[in-house]
Amino acid sequence: MALGLLIIRLVIGLSMAAHGTQKLFGWFGGYGPKGTGGFFDSIGIKPGVTMAVLAGLAELGGGLLFAAGLWTVVGAALIIITMIMAILKVHGKNGYWATSNGFEYNAALLVIALGVALIGAGDYSIDALM
Repeated sequence: MALGLLIIRLVIGLSMAAHGTQKLFGWFGGYGPKGTGGFFDSIGIKPGVTMAVLAGLAELGGGLLFAAGLWTVVGAALIIITMIMAILKVHGKNGYWATSNGFEYNAALLVIALGVALIGAGDYSIDALM
């Protein structure tokens, strides 16, 4: 079970951290704070650039905490909050399926983060060492 939790935490956590770097630095095909901020402004999340930076920090920080298994509940909460916002503001109106830009992927990330937060990060985590 511990190895399974480690794999889940690494894949989900590092994926979330990478999404954060898209917003913060424009890495991995992202648009950086200005581009993401413009999108946020267009969907009513204002001030766009500030909110893009905050979302990027939540994704990067939450993802790294989750991957490391350090303060896993906090990392999971940051992931859950950003996914709820993504569902409410962007994907929810498009239905469930990701093929229609729906919230399928966001829901999966949210539930995985919640599940790990509820059962714990596992033996291969910084939380277990503390």
